[in-house]
Amino acid sequence: MRLYASAPPLRPTDRLPLVLAAVLLLVGGLVFALPDRAAAADSLISQGRPATSSSVEDSTFGPEKAFDGNAGTRWASTEGVDPQWIKVDLGPSATVSRVKLVWEVAYAKAYRVEISADGTTWTRLATETAGNGGTDDWTGLTGTGRYLRVYGTARGTSYGYSLYTVEVYGTTSTTPPPGGAFTVVAAGDIAAQCTASSSSCAHPKTAALAQRIAPSFYLTMGDNQYDDALLSDFRAYYDKTWGAFKAKTRPVPGNHETYDPAGPLAGYKSYFGAIAYPQGKPYYSYDQGNWHFVALDSNSFDDAAQIQWLKDDLARNTKGCVAAYFHHPLYSSGGHGNDPVSKPVWQILYGAKADLVLNGHDHHYERFAPQDPSGRATADGIVEIVGGMGGAEPYDIETVQPNSQKRISGPYGVLKLDLTDTTYTWQYVGTDDQVKDSGPTYTCH
Repeated sequence: MRLYASAPPLRPTDRLPLVLAAVLLLVGGLVFALPDRAAAADSLISQGRPATSSSVEDSTFGPEKAFDGNAGTRWASTEGVDPQWIKVDLGPSATVSRVKLVWEVAYAKAYRVEISADGTTWTRLATETAGNGGTDDWTGLTGTGRYLRVYGTARGTSYGYSLYTVEVYGTTSTTPPPGGAFTVVAAGDIAAQCTASSSSCAHPKTAALAQRIAPSFYLTMGDNQYDDALLSDFRAYYDKTWGAFKAKTRPVPGNHETYDPAGPLAGYKSYFGAIAYPQGKPYYSYDQGNWHFVALDSNSFDDAAQIQWLKDDLARNTKGCVAAYFHHPLYSSGGHGNDPVSKPVWQILYGAKADLVLNGHDHHYERFAPQDPSGRATADGIVEIVGGMGGAEPYDIETVQPNSQKRISGPYGVLKLDLTDTTYTWQYVGTDDQVKDSGPTYTCH
């Protein structure tokens, strides 16, 4: 056996692995030495996220198709109409650095890429005025928000707008909004017996607005379907608009739901099912964050069983903020005016330190200063909002009540309620996406 005092000479084939190892060590050293240069590019943050749009050509071309990661599927808007938009919810907070668009033949000649924290106020990230279709890759963007939309203002063809892909790149926060914040959309007096084929039909427009806001859930304050709330009418009208988010809706009935020839609330109950009767009655409660919500049937406030249930429910409540909603307002400056049927319920709510009451019935928007059941302004009182502009014909303001702070009749819209663990505020948003009124920020009792 021969012993070597040093390593034996290397063959050419032996040298290659060592050279590769040395290169890898060198590269690895550079990675560790220069972490900023080696950082990964921003991630794709839009795939599979909830998406909405101003319109669709038909149900096979929904907005979600642009975010499904499949290059063969696409979103397509209604043909021949400007403007049109597609929007994606990126989560509580996102920072966007890049947006890639892959157009179908129906492309946008002019459009904007915009970002928003609340889905109402938008900041422009990029603008195209001479688009020619194909792929648009916007890089070097700087924007922070929850929602991103592509807003087309001029079509490049006689068709609509159609995108195979919308890819949004950046970073997202996994931290939930501070203070348990969430958003709710509310409206009453909604589905007149008309469809989107009529330009004067309002409930398709309020439904589209409600979807654009993309809340945690939706409330309705009664008279969901006109005139007699038949099941067939629910299916023909309400279901075609507000029915798009039925699973996320927590409704209450109005007086029109009692007119059904099949029996009071028959069509309402058949249409909504357990959504409206989660506890086997047309009144129920639930919690979200630090809020306790109480949904009541004001058609039967003379029902001793409902009144006792309300007292028991509020006695069990452990949440710091309380909101109740039902159809008939105790106070209103509209055609129906004040409805004393609601006063005993107000007395119970006031005794439980409830914060907010939402109503419909009168077809206008109105907000009141905090007041007690007797109508006296007081800091520990209940804030009442009438939100009956969901789609039915507006009513005039007739007799202004003492604590009424703002009244709007005419522009259709919805309430956008922003709630935290300790506070609440709201906006009345019109179907033109403009904020018509903003409420104060109140602290829960």
